[in-house]
Amino acid sequence: MKFIATDIPGVIVVEPQVFRDERGFFLETYHQRKYQEGGIDAVFVQDNHSQSERGAIRGLHAQIRRSQGKLVRVIEGEVFDVAVDIRRGSPHFGQWVGVWLSAENFRQVYIPPGFAHGFCVTSEVAQVVYKCTDFYDPEGEISVQWSDPDLKINWPLEEIHSPILSKKDMAAKPLRHLIDVLPWFEER
Repeated sequence: MKFIATDIPGVIVVEPQVFRDERGFFLETYHQRKYQEGGIDAVFVQDNHSQSERGAIRGLHAQIRRSQGKLVRVIEGEVFDVAVDIRRGSPHFGQWVGVWLSAENFRQVYIPPGFAHGFCVTSEVAQVVYKCTDFYDPEGEISVQWSDPDLKINWPLEEIHSPILSKKDMAAKPLRHLIDVLPWFEER
């Protein structure tokens, strides 16, 4: 199992070891001790599962009262997964990391608390599953505009003329309009 640091400390890409034979494949999708040794020292309390169509963008979402860390993977299809540092005072504030996750590459990404998260579906259909470090708190959720011009996220939309968005994501605000409610950066 490989744990790969990204340009933003704390965001970690996981490449599990996949065992294949004539029956198919086997892999560990989570092993607490190995993940702790790889830099992911989190306690997960909730699992989520979504299915989305090609061109759907979910996010960028974050919880500010009960900030969640997430361990994200794809079990069908492919997505471009994005984490944006929204911790006020962080040396990486407003920076983003994008990771290709697919059912074929088995990669995972760990996104620590204090980040906005979203993804764009590039296959016909994608199923995304993720573990969370805190429970969902709808009253404490914010949505950052997926197309925020200050973030300059390079979404893979070349073949998608207009992304499919929820009403909540259509009403999302640019990060600069959310500054007053964002969590402060805490050095770990």
